[in-house]
Amino acid sequence: MKLIIAAIKPFKLEEVREALTSIGVRGMMVTEIKGFGSQSGHTEIYRGAEYAVNFVPKVKLEIVVSASMADQVVETISTTAKTDKIGDGKIFVLDVASAVRVRTGETNEDAI
Repeated sequence: MKLIIAAIKPFKLEEVREALTSIGVRGMMVTEIKGFGSQSGHTEIYRGAEYAVNFVPKVKLEIVVSASMADQVVETISTTAKTDKIGDGKIFVLDVASAVRVRTGETNEDAI
C-alpha cells in the first residue's frame, strides 16, 4: 500500500476529486494548509499598506491506495491539478506498513 500526499491549489480540489473518483479512488482526507515553496509568498496591498504574505493557502490530500494503483493516482493528480503556473504543488508517495478499518477490523488492503 502507498500513502500519497499532495499539496495543490484550493480551487483545483473539486476537479481533482472528480478525476480520482473516476479512476476508482474510494476515499481521501483533505486538510486546508498554508505553506511556501519556490514562489516564497507574495506582497498584497490592504487599506493602502503593502504587506508580505509569506504563506500561501493550499489544500493537502492524503490518499491510501494499493501499490499497483499509486502511479495512476499520481498521474491523475499531476495532470488535473496542473495550471502551468508557479505554486501548482507537490506530490509525495510513502509506503504504508498497515491499515485497519475501525468499524469492521479489516486490515491492510481490505481496509482501504
